[in-house]
Amino acid sequence: MNSRFSLIACAAAAMAFVTPTHAADLLPATAPQPQAVQPNGWTFSFAPYFWVAGLDGKTQVFGLPTVDINQNFSDILKDLDFAFMAAGDARYDRFSVFTDIIYARITTDAATPRGVVADEVDVKSVTFSALLGVGYTVYEDPKARLDVVAGARYWHAETTIGLSGGLIGNVSRTDSANWVDGVAGIKGNYSLTDTVYLTGWGMIGGGGADLDWDVLAGIGYKFNDTVSAVAGYRALGVNYSNDGFTYDVIEHGPIFGAIIRF
Repeated sequence: MNSRFSLIACAAAAMAFVTPTHAADLLPATAPQPQAVQPNGWTFSFAPYFWVAGLDGKTQVFGLPTVDINQNFSDILKDLDFAFMAAGDARYDRFSVFTDIIYARITTDAATPRGVVADEVDVKSVTFSALLGVGYTVYEDPKARLDVVAGARYWHAETTIGLSGGLIGNVSRTDSANWVDGVAGIKGNYSLTDTVYLTGWGMIGGGGADLDWDVLAGIGYKFNDTVSAVAGYRALGVNYSNDGFTYDVIEHGPIFGAIIRF
């Protein structure tokens, strides 16, 4: 996975302006702590979050050379046009349904493989991903919970590459793709104290893309039965290539969120 161009990371930055993520579970993992149960047995949570992710990878549109992108956290904040990120889940006994949505639009500069094709390379990218999955708790005690999960992630990626100077002259192209990947993995939580817990997940799969993976490790703090906060590190990668369009990126960096349960 060799990529420097990830909008999801961008979405992270934008979410910083929207709000944060899951408290006892950042995405859809529910912390193994007592919580209010609805009369019908269902519990729900909503988690907007802020992901300051750097981007590494490559992108290509039909008719133009591959463009390499490498951005750190501060670059993402500077180049981000707009982003939104949020997760949520619904749980009944050992069963759960969860979702994670990310949208980001960024404009940045990049480089061609040997830097001789063009003097300047500008990239504008719009990325949207939506994950819908189901989970089943295979282990649970007063301190820990472990779920096995499976789901589908929908991707929309649109890239505009503009080259100027160098061997290729001035040219601009736009291309886009839509695809769905199946993913599976685990997620869980472990309570260190009544208010502090560890949380994380790992998922991997493919389908439209050759590879689609997502991992997170974090620590959470429970303010009360309704509100929690989580801080951690997340990495998400996707390698998609079809008909002259390439989107091969890894987004990774610190993530912060607030989880609201009801």
